[in-house]
Amino acid sequence: MPTSSASTTDSARSSGGGVQSLERAFDLLERMADAGGEVGLSELSASSGLPLPTIHRLMRTLVACGYVRQQPNRRYALGPRLIRLGESASRLLGTWARPYLARLVEETGETANMALLDGDEIVYVAQVPSKHSMRMFTEVGRRVLPHSTGVGKALLAGFPPQEVRALLARTGMPAATERTITTPDGFLAALEDVRRTGYAVDDNEQEVGVRCLAVPVPDSPTAAALSISGPAGRVTEAATDKIVPVLLQVAAELSEALATQNSA
Repeated sequence: MPTSSASTTDSARSSGGGVQSLERAFDLLERMADAGGEVGLSELSASSGLPLPTIHRLMRTLVACGYVRQQPNRRYALGPRLIRLGESASRLLGTWARPYLARLVEETGETANMALLDGDEIVYVAQVPSKHSMRMFTEVGRRVLPHSTGVGKALLAGFPPQEVRALLARTGMPAATERTITTPDGFLAALEDVRRTGYAVDDNEQEVGVRCLAVPVPDSPTAAALSISGPAGRVTEAATDKIVPVLLQVAAELSEALATQNSA
């Protein structure tokens, strides 16, 4: 019985030495995530350039594995099995980040955090506490809304304004303190400051008496930010000038380490 040539089947190796069908399947999952988690086959075909029969075959496999589910309206949505993978990956990312957070604590004296953007929320995935008796503590796994946090500003500064407005419309902008920014225009102005200075500030906006400085992790595989937080009496404007360069340097080094992990 004749066999198909490896170069003409979906299991063919890609030019990079990988398996083409796997590369295509993961590309489709990422395109679904970029589209908000639910798409139709024609949309995937238009964005990926793949023919409909190929997409249909890949999606059928992903549905059978539980990574995608088909909605009653025939559109496809990301499936629940991805949640476990994402949670495990977030924990691993936090583990990789801990030595870098420890360095931030050593050089700044304040509590260091790593946070990700998960859907419309900020989730803290790693923390190394300050050695001071008066210090800030955020539970790993805690979820907060982006508008009242330094890490939220650092993460959303790279998003188009219309996407930020849409997110804020979904989450609302409740005031955590009297200093919390509660209007979309005010928040977009704060994001402009982040883009101009390269770092974000939470000045008593999430918790009274607490000041936080945050920077994004450049080129992270998922939107991530590093921050330090401490009493406003210690994280002063003068301290900011010394802390921000350290934050930027450590974020760049973590980015380089993550890139090495991805290419390994």
